[in-house]
Amino acid sequence: MPTHHFISGLPRSGSTLLSALLTQNPRFHASMSGPLAGLVGSLLERMSGQNEFSVFIDDQQRETIIRSVIEGFYKGNKAEVIFDTSRAWCSHSTLINTLYPDAKIIACVRDMPWIIDSIERLVDKNVFQPSSIFNYLSGGTVYSRVDGVAGGNGMVGYAFNALKQAYFGEHAPKQLLLVQYETLVKDPEFALKQIYEFIGEPMFAHDFNNIQFDVAEFDQRAGTPGLHTIRPKVQEHKRNTILPPDIFSRFEKDAFWRNQEVVKKFNVKVV
Repeated sequence: MPTHHFISGLPRSGSTLLSALLTQNPRFHASMSGPLAGLVGSLLERMSGQNEFSVFIDDQQRETIIRSVIEGFYKGNKAEVIFDTSRAWCSHSTLINTLYPDAKIIACVRDMPWIIDSIERLVDKNVFQPSSIFNYLSGGTVYSRVDGVAGGNGMVGYAFNALKQAYFGEHAPKQLLLVQYETLVKDPEFALKQIYEFIGEPMFAHDFNNIQFDVAEFDQRAGTPGLHTIRPKVQEHKRNTILPPDIFSRFEKDAFWRNQEVVKKFNVKVV
């Protein structure tokens, strides 16, 4: 039976790059965000009290069903270590700990203004293709788009709240590792060494100058070409923001994982 770990965290923060690097290891499987977390969430809802037949399902059966879905999803996969990716996994940290007490969540994080900037750049890049990020709606302004993605149900706001839930949860010190995008692109070898140590696996010699990962068809269908595009070489690319100053400053202080008092109190490792 393979070992299960999970990649989660904030959007536009390096999870696709991390997956592409990890999958260079022939013992590992990793990929872009997939449907598994959504399937688990839907099953939990259908087995809840909203279903009149839930009286016939006890918690042991629920656990067995959820576990079988996770393991059945990867049945036939020959990898010894499987990383499933979804921003939703941080919201299921307690569930993960119950099912797989030794499983780790690798949460990718990034300065929030640059996440918003990255999303807006995708909008500008694909001016003729309304994106699934905004329900394929055209028009609007950078302000309305930011309000949408930063809200509690938006792709950024939801992921940020889920990250905080996992970070401040009781299982975080042993379960959660935060990988900063800035570290991953500046010093990928160091970041991966920390990940391997955290999950208890022997280090693998990764190639940071020849990364192969192609999901262009998925991005095209989502109306957001370039959503998961990664460069063949890991390196930092500095740029100026395209966000209005008031939007940029709105999110500047959101990186709670850099608050040393918070880090010391909650003892969650950040690289």
